[in-house]
Amino acid sequence: MKRSDLIIPISIVVHLIIIDFTLRYYLPDAFFDFITIIFYSFGWLLVAYFMDFYPTARKESFFEKFHRFLQVFLLFSLAYFTILAFKGIEVYARAQFYILGHLFINLLLFRILFFYTRNKWRLLGGNSVSVVVIGRDSNLKKIRSIFDTPELGYRYFGYFHKSASHSPTYLGEFEEAFEYILNNNIDEIYCLASQLNKSQLHEVIGFADNNLKKVKIIPDNKEIFTRAMDVELFNFIPILNLRKSPLETPVAGYGKRIFDIIFSSLVILGLLSWLVPLMYVLIKLESPGPLFFKQKRSGLNNESFYCFKFRSMTVNKDSDKLMASKGDARITKIGAFIRKTSIDELPQFFNVFLGHMSVVGPRPHMESHTDQYRNSVDKYLVRHYAKPGITGLAQVKGYRGEILEPRDIINRTRLDIFYLEKWSALMDMKIIYATVANAIQGEDKAY
Repeated sequence: MKRSDLIIPISIVVHLIIIDFTLRYYLPDAFFDFITIIFYSFGWLLVAYFMDFYPTARKESFFEKFHRFLQVFLLFSLAYFTILAFKGIEVYARAQFYILGHLFINLLLFRILFFYTRNKWRLLGGNSVSVVVIGRDSNLKKIRSIFDTPELGYRYFGYFHKSASHSPTYLGEFEEAFEYILNNNIDEIYCLASQLNKSQLHEVIGFADNNLKKVKIIPDNKEIFTRAMDVELFNFIPILNLRKSPLETPVAGYGKRIFDIIFSSLVILGLLSWLVPLMYVLIKLESPGPLFFKQKRSGLNNESFYCFKFRSMTVNKDSDKLMASKGDARITKIGAFIRKTSIDELPQFFNVFLGHMSVVGPRPHMESHTDQYRNSVDKYLVRHYAKPGITGLAQVKGYRGEILEPRDIINRTRLDIFYLEKWSALMDMKIIYATVANAIQGEDKAY
């Protein structure tokens, strides 16, 4: 057994010791008997197993699966309360959360210590894996950036290729690879599929199987890979899903919808209930027309819906064609104020409550603009894989309001796609916070 094989067992034991000592320190009467120890230890292991918490990848960093750590702890907390209820122990809610808070801190400190120690150990040469690459194409440079990161523990020896090269990491041609691998105790072989034929691939796999070497195939991607790519197996056939978003998971979808309902309900009851009558008076006093301005916009899957806003302009025939511009004569005095403070967007919480929109997501555009940009901006329609939002990543990064240059809509689209690919609940919270801060400070493009 390699020393690295002990990492997961040691982590499990340390976690159970931390849990045991923390709970017994604060509630010795409740958590001292053998049956209870078995119960909460089994609860932790069961949660960790179903959440796939321990089988960590070599490339995993402290923050990469931090959300999984939080999920495991929250589910274990339910087991903690179950134990208390089962044993009939009454503990004040404040005390319960105090104990769980200390347990969380202790587990978090071990996680920090674990990754710190692991990185230091790898820098000293421990927990390392020796690798070579067979083949050379554009992917070689990309994976080298991984191999050359000392904290990840890879020891890259070089590559084999069919033609000679002056590169210091060139090791020879394909025929020389097997002898080199055996003589230098190489652990893993990375094969670039674009550079090897079927016969050579089978030869590498056969050699590896007969010599206890791991083989990893890097497919010929034709430069089509994306940040959101996911691999699915259909009867042992790998299928590449190039547009898998974290929002597609049931937990994320339902969680985001529940948050939208609660958040929009609070805004409607606590703010719009008295703001709507006030805005009705102020808007009507300045110009005739309706209180709300509704406009057809492109939503989820490019389906149209009516987006609501407080009317900030005089009634005009160009409202569905032209975006507001700086010094726009159509904007009323009260309209200028509510646009500057983003108050005009608040009725969209009705859209959120009805399910047309989300609190956070790509901003919805007018249908005419969608028709224009889908033909001129690469991957523009990808942003419609999610519900549009009242605010979004692009908006807090400065890309809101009028499109002055082509790069404005291009960068907005890129940020929207990045949001879809890297969504998390924490990202939503950060965007909401930044939106509120920007509204208070005022923005140059809010006109």
